[in-house]
Amino acid sequence: MSLHFSSDSEVPNTKDIMTESGYASATSSDDELPEVVFSKPHLRFLNRQLQFLEPQDILKWCITTLPHLYQTTAFGLTGLVTLDMLSKLDIPRPQVVDVIFLDTLHHFPETLSLVDRVRKTYPLNNIHVFKPAGTETAEEFAKKHGDRLWERDEQLYDWVAKVEPARRSYRDLNVHAVLTGRRRSQGGKRGELDVIEVDETGLIKINPLANWTFDQVKQYIKDNNVPYNELLDRGYKSVGDWHSTQPVAADEDERAGRWKGQEKTECGIHNPLSKFGQYLQELERKREEQALAQALQPTVS
Repeated sequence: MSLHFSSDSEVPNTKDIMTESGYASATSSDDELPEVVFSKPHLRFLNRQLQFLEPQDILKWCITTLPHLYQTTAFGLTGLVTLDMLSKLDIPRPQVVDVIFLDTLHHFPETLSLVDRVRKTYPLNNIHVFKPAGTETAEEFAKKHGDRLWERDEQLYDWVAKVEPARRSYRDLNVHAVLTGRRRSQGGKRGELDVIEVDETGLIKINPLANWTFDQVKQYIKDNNVPYNELLDRGYKSVGDWHSTQPVAADEDERAGRWKGQEKTECGIHNPLSKFGQYLQELERKREEQALAQALQPTVS
C-alpha cells in the first residue's frame, strides 16, 4: 500500500432540547430530555479522564455508555481510523456503530469511490446516506437553489447541503450521540477541542482522536492498510466539496486547503445551531419585506 501525502430546507425547531454545554435546561420537560444528560461538572470530569485514554478505550467507553450512538464522517483520515478501530473491537453485532454520510452532491468522484470501498471493507457497518432535501443530483440541486449557491450565499449553502441533512439524519435515526473526526491538531476552532461535548440541542459529540496528530493518523492508516481517499496522494490533506477544497503545500496546516483565502474554518455542522436559526430568520424577514414591497407596488393597467 502506498501512502504519499504531499504536502425544501427545514427551519430549525425553536423547541429543540434546550441545553447549555451539557447542562439540561430546567425549562425542558422530561419527554424532551435526552437519555443521557451531563451536568457541567460531570462533563469537565469526564474530559479530564478521557483525555488520557487511547482512542480505542474511548470508543469502548462510548459503546458501553451512550445509547443511540452513530459515527458521522465524510471519510476523511480520522473518520477512517475511527471506523477501522471500531471494526476491531470485540463487541456483539447490536453494538456495531452505524455510519452517517452527508452526500452534499458536490463531493469529488474520488470520495464517492472511497465510500464504495469502505462498504466492502467494513460490511458490518451500515452507511446511512442523507442528501439535501428534495434533490438527488447536483443538477437537481442547481435547479432548486440556483447555480453556484456556495458563492452567492455561503451560509444558505451550508444549511441546505450540510446542516439540515445532518439534523434530519439525527431525527430520522433517533441519534443521541455521534463520533466525529475532529482533532486539536487540525487548528482553527478545533485547537481547544474536548474529547466529549454537548451541543445546544443536547446532542453528545465525541472526538475520540482529539489528541492525535496528523502524522499519527497517517501512520495508523498505513500500518493497518485502511482504504483512503486517492486525493491524499495528490497534495490534499483534508477533503470536502470539490468547489471549496484545494491541495496544500507540505508545510501548510492540515485544513489549509479548505475554504482557502477565507476566514471560514467549519462547514456549519459543528457551529452552533442557533447561528443558522438566526440566519434563516433573517432570510425569512427579508423575503417577507420583499413580498410586502411587491404587494404595495401599483398595478399598471
